[in-house]
Amino acid sequence: MAPFPPRLLAGYRNFMAGRYAAESARYRSLAREGQSPETMVIACCDSRAAPETIFDAGPGELFVLRNVANLVPPYAPDDRHHGTSAALEFAVQSLKVKNIVVMGHGRCGGIHAALNPSAEPLSPGDFIGQWMGLVAPAAEVVASNTLMTPAERQTALERISIRYQIQNLRTFPCVRILEEKGRLALHGAWFDISEGELWVMDAETGDFVRPSLGETL
Repeated sequence: MAPFPPRLLAGYRNFMAGRYAAESARYRSLAREGQSPETMVIACCDSRAAPETIFDAGPGELFVLRNVANLVPPYAPDDRHHGTSAALEFAVQSLKVKNIVVMGHGRCGGIHAALNPSAEPLSPGDFIGQWMGLVAPAAEVVASNTLMTPAERQTALERISIRYQIQNLRTFPCVRILEEKGRLALHGAWFDISEGELWVMDAETGDFVRPSLGETL
């Protein structure tokens, strides 16, 4: 049997000596009283775009759901397995979060796959291909635009997809009702890995803008 990854053990030692030692009281409080984060972040699995790191969040601050390309399947109350929907249900109905942020990022592999559906699947199941079918209509339109470079098409779909996911969030009755009552707010964001830039979606226009560092997001 292979040993546990040494890098993870070294990281854990640093965690115990550093962050846990400094915040042990908070961890004990969270264990005793439970979590009550105000914000859910739906982000990509990509190891380069971790929400807790980007937003400098402490323990218990963010309820994070990560999947390939930060997608939200539309509401489908059937007997199939719905991991994303289950996490959303828990965040909204049990934790009663006040904000849901869909955060995409630059150079997303899932979005690249959606723009290149003819590429060889990674496995016979083609799970990524099927999953990215959720944005296939938009991907087809963007991919057909020959006036844009491949990099421009990639960025365009990454941002368009965020707007799609927010639309899908509103297909969930609990989300739609709470948003209409002003008890839940939906947000979009896009993170540029190479420059560390965060772009926030304007709720009215759908445009992505750079917030000033002194601005509350």
